[in-house]
Formats: sequence, structure tokens, C-alpha cells
Amino acid sequence: MPANPRFRRFVRIGPVQVATYYDGRGREKHTAACSAPRCGFSADYDSRTAAELAARTHRCRIR
Repeated sequence: MPANPRFRRFVRIGPVQVATYYDGRGREKHTAACSAPRCGFSADYDSRTAAELAARTHRCRIR
């Protein structure tokens, strides 16, 4: 059973939160996740720049 990642370096860009963590193999990963209700957007990236770009360009498709 994998351990829960410990997120650090949180940044909020609009409704999207960007954070950094280490995966199970010790590699640094970055995630972007939308906190809007019923949105469901989240993605992992290898670079912080890519995660922040995804956060800036994300548009919720909530209906």
C-alpha cells in the first residue's frame, strides 16, 4: 500500500491549487487540482512550470 504524499510549496491560481511532492520512487512531481465543486480536474506533471501553466489555462466545465 503506497504512502500518502506530503505536499509542499502550495500555490493557488484561481480555483486551481498547485503543489509539489515526491512520488514513491523519490522523484519530485508537481500536481495541479481544481477545487471548484463538481469540476474534477487534476493532473501530475514533471515540472513546476507545466503545472502552473495548466493552472493558469484551466477552465471549469461545470454545468
